Amino acid sequence: MNKFARIVRQNKLSIAGAALAVGAPAFAAGPDFSTLTGAVDFSTVGTAILAVAALMMVPKVVGWGARKVLGFVRG
Repeated sequence: MNKFARIVRQNKLSIAGAALAVGAPAFAAGPDFSTLTGAVDFSTVGTAILAVAALMMVPKVVGWGARKVLGFVRG
């Protein structure tokens, strides 16, 4: 085991406590992305994502159906 891993293992509790104590202040606000997100129409984005997902599923469904039909024919 390397030296760094040994130090981390020995000081796990103190590292976790320091991380909790240093957390973000309560008054800190996140960045404002409203100008970026306001320019995107999410209904068309959702439609595009669903269309791509449907195109990916069509060959799988067709293959499943073909296997079923061939299974019926073979008997």
